Amino acid sequence: MTKKQERAADIVSRLKRMYPKAKCSLDFTTELELLIATMLSAQSTDARVNIVTKSLFRKYPDAGSFARAPQVEMERDVRQTGFYRNKAKAVIAAAKMIVENHGGAVPRTMEELTALPGVGRKTANVVLSNAFRTPVGVVVDTHVTRVSGRLGLTSHSEAEKIEQDLMKLIPMKEWTSFSHRLIEHGRTICVARKPKCAECRLNELCPSAQEPLE
Repeated sequence: MTKKQERAADIVSRLKRMYPKAKCSLDFTTELELLIATMLSAQSTDARVNIVTKSLFRKYPDAGSFARAPQVEMERDVRQTGFYRNKAKAVIAAAKMIVENHGGAVPRTMEELTALPGVGRKTANVVLSNAFRTPVGVVVDTHVTRVSGRLGLTSHSEAEKIEQDLMKLIPMKEWTSFSHRLIEHGRTICVARKPKCAECRLNELCPSAQEPLE
């Protein structure tokens, strides 16, 4: 085990103690609901998405109903999440492909998921990890990008390169929970503008904590 892997293992261990109950903060009961919620979460907050999807999932209970939805109506339904025209278009198009190519069931592979309109690797990772319990990678959102960089676990800024770095350092069985905990840490302590380094229990392991962060 390299020194970097040892430090990563220590970070994983401390995060477990800090956020033992960390989980996906999007509300869902089915794979389709998580897929749609994650698509809507781009440039929005999970709390806002959860408000919108509460009525959205009652109105559209399956892929077929999403696929048949008129664009203008879907725009109204998802408006509060922002970028609503593009999101409505992507949700309807993805639902149509799920119905036509997958019999109405959300596909279970990275390749099939990322072939859906509006679905990138991050969204696919969220679905595979949290709905299907078969992680093939690490979810990299804005919090994971920021915190993993500050912790010196990656020197990259592109999501896919960050993911590859984390996959080499973090054991596969920890991928899902590690991303949840890093996101929680990013929301509560290692915030974007002014991280609370004095309160952080990762302080001594963090190269960024030794210098003031802008």
